[in-house]
Amino acid sequence: MTDIPGSGLPGTKPVPEPRLAASVILLRDTADGLEAFVQHRVSTMDFAAGMVVFPGGRVDAADQSGWDYPTELLQAHAADWHQSSIGTDPDAAAMVLTAAVREVQEEAGLSIDASDLRPWANWITPTDMPKRFDTYFYVAKPLPGAEPQHQTTEAWQSLWMPVNGILEAEAAGTLQLMPPTYYLLKEIAGFGSVEAMWSAEHAVVPVLAPEGSMAAFLKERESRR
Repeated sequence: MTDIPGSGLPGTKPVPEPRLAASVILLRDTADGLEAFVQHRVSTMDFAAGMVVFPGGRVDAADQSGWDYPTELLQAHAADWHQSSIGTDPDAAAMVLTAAVREVQEEAGLSIDASDLRPWANWITPTDMPKRFDTYFYVAKPLPGAEPQHQTTEAWQSLWMPVNGILEAEAAGTLQLMPPTYYLLKEIAGFGSVEAMWSAEHAVVPVLAPEGSMAAFLKERESRR
């Protein structure tokens, strides 16, 4: 990442480095359209408190080894992430992928095969936020009948919700979304099925929002209500 202008000057607050993280957008088809599995975070969390999020979390030391993925899969993922901070390194792609698989197991009790995860987006927390993440988002198509569950203390509720219903609830002010979750759900809402999204041409372009963007997002949210 490029240096922030003035970040090294005396008296300026140092910019925290973003930590690698992975998040998984579990989707399923229903008669009324796409549903996503989301978690309502508890209000005491030090990051995204009270927000509705996808399962995920930071990359841990345990994710850096011990995996055994097909070479072709890692090469494909590395190619998808080529504009991101991990570049085209297959080992880095494996590390982030391992974190994604682990987080789904830990937070939703669901074992998901790595081949059922597709790189979809990369969002980096703005530089003016106190806690920052370089988050790699995957879309996932769990096997038919696979049922994720609520089993994380970081959330008070985990459940399938209609994608359009989440956006409508956000607009009504009955739930809150972080900017990446909001914009990704807006994008997902344009697809008619999991397969349509899975097979769509889609380049991963990292998003680093400018300073002040969180405040601007909250202000814009109020204007929608």
